[in-house]
This record gives sequence, C-alpha cells and structure tokens, in this order.
Amino acid sequence: MRADLPAVAASSEWTDGDGVRQPAGEAHAWLPGHNQTLCGLALARSRLLRFPHVRWEYQASDVLTEADRVRHVCRRCAAIAGGRHANRRPWTRHSPRP
Repeated sequence: MRADLPAVAASSEWTDGDGVRQPAGEAHAWLPGHNQTLCGLALARSRLLRFPHVRWEYQASDVLTEADRVRHVCRRCAAIAGGRHANRRPWTRHSPRP
C-alpha cells in the first residue's frame, strides 16, 4: 500500500477465517509512517492498533449495522480522508480569467 493513502487504526482487533487481523471497535484514518491519526489523536496515548494492510474506505455517510465489527467511525477522519484521497477538486472552473 502507498504511504500517502490512509490506512486504519482501531481500538481493538479480531481475526478473520484466514488468520488476518482486522480492525474492530472505534476506527480512525492513519497515514503509515506517522504517529497520529488524521484527526490528531496520538496512536500510543490513545492505545490504537495499526492496520497498515487495511485501506481506509469509510465515508461519513456510511451506516454501521450490528454485523459490523467496527462500531464507530471517526467523523473527523472520514471528512479529512474523503477529501485527501479523492484526487480531484470538488469544484470546476467554467469561465477562467484570461
């Protein structure tokens, strides 16, 4: 995974059927190589576990159900990561000045 794409940091973990660690609990966006989440929480002080193999794919509009292991998605991280990896401007210039 590229270092400029957000990965997941979470408060707990579970192991899937293939033996791969997956995030659970409270999920935050985190850039590998940094010591804090995108919303500014320190990973060590917050006791968040890093999941560099799990790409951040949550959005602020996602609805979590009882079947999801992730119980809460940080809204601030979702807002920041949504604009960060969109790779496009949210606006378009229709009539630029000469």
